Amino acid sequence: MEHINREGEEVSMRWVTYCFLIFVILCGCSQNEPIEDTEDEILSTQDVEIPSNIFTSEKQNKKIDEEEVNLSIKTYLDSYEELTNASSPFLDVLYEGEDLSGNELEKFEKISKLTKENDENFSNYILKNTLPEGYQKETNRISIYITASNEILYGLDGTLSNITEDLNEGIIPEINLGSIKSKTEAVNGREQKKIEDFLDEKDISTKAFGRET
Repeated sequence: MEHINREGEEVSMRWVTYCFLIFVILCGCSQNEPIEDTEDEILSTQDVEIPSNIFTSEKQNKKIDEEEVNLSIKTYLDSYEELTNASSPFLDVLYEGEDLSGNELEKFEKISKLTKENDENFSNYILKNTLPEGYQKETNRISIYITASNEILYGLDGTLSNITEDLNEGIIPEINLGSIKSKTEAVNGREQKKIEDFLDEKDISTKAFGRET
């Protein structure tokens, strides 16, 4: 009997750990953003409009001036914000353990694809061109932060779906904690503050991080 109780306690603690981990990740991604009553702002999946613009550039081996790179950073971050907002209603459905309809899934996959392209395009742009002095380190920080944030966001919906399926079958789910932890190390309040300080220094306006309404 004692063995059964201990085993039950161990299972319960594992599940608490999973829930706590997910809570920390979701809260960490929105750290430093103001808490508002968003009850009237909830968007249904049917009302979501897929963003029409993402960051793109075919430039390679070019010397980029400060005005252009500032505009590139703004475009990338604004696109990230718009795509994140567009994906939220679909992720909410998945977090609740529900399935997306065929039309919803098609729309969500398009948003996911644009998100990945936005990240890859910006990463290639800053790696394959010469940026002004003082920009390389900070644009790398921005790229790593946003890409990791998206990987957590889009990867976690799959994790939560698996958890729901396992629980329905009476199975205690397993999560790749190492993979998730490696991504969350790049996404935290300290890194976001460094990015925002850089944006302020270079006078770059953006919708990201709740900086514009």
